[in-house]
Amino acid sequence: MKATRSRPLAAAPVEQDEPDELEQALQALAAERVAHLVKDAARAFIRSLQIRLAPHAVSYGHWTILRVLWEHDGLSQRDLAERAGVSEATTATALKSLEAIGYVERTHLPGDKKKVHVFLSKQGRALKKKLVPLAQDVNDLSLEGISEEELETTRKVLIAMALNLARDERQAVESGKRMPSTQEVGRLASGLG
Repeated sequence: MKATRSRPLAAAPVEQDEPDELEQALQALAAERVAHLVKDAARAFIRSLQIRLAPHAVSYGHWTILRVLWEHDGLSQRDLAERAGVSEATTATALKSLEAIGYVERTHLPGDKKKVHVFLSKQGRALKKKLVPLAQDVNDLSLEGISEEELETTRKVLIAMALNLARDERQAVESGKRMPSTQEVGRLASGLG
């Protein structure tokens, strides 16, 4: 089954003899790198979700933290950053904001004054029922006109790509390379490194 949009654009109805929106995009982006297409799709997902999160005073960065905490409340700040896939500095900034809003609390566990653990407040836990359906709406919207077979193929391909790239990163680390911080890259780019 061909993936098409289930509803035409209101501003520019598609005539019978013109290629549909998907066909036009495929023609325009036929030579584009897969990495660029994945980045554009990810950006579109984030923007669509951000529009829905904004009325709840939650940014996409907050969402990534809350999503992990809804499943694993009480993680250390470091473990939370790792599971969310963001730097510790970014996590600390997001947590400061989430704490100010009243969605999380940071505390030291008895007997461990080194690690800071993050717990959802009652208000933060309650957000799950409001926000998860918004993310599901974005997923559902993104899948309009896409068959189950196409979706299964897409999942398989994306997982295989992620595994290939994780293997590459692991090999780089084993050969003595490491992921530089954003700050390090900035210094290198400005000639200070």
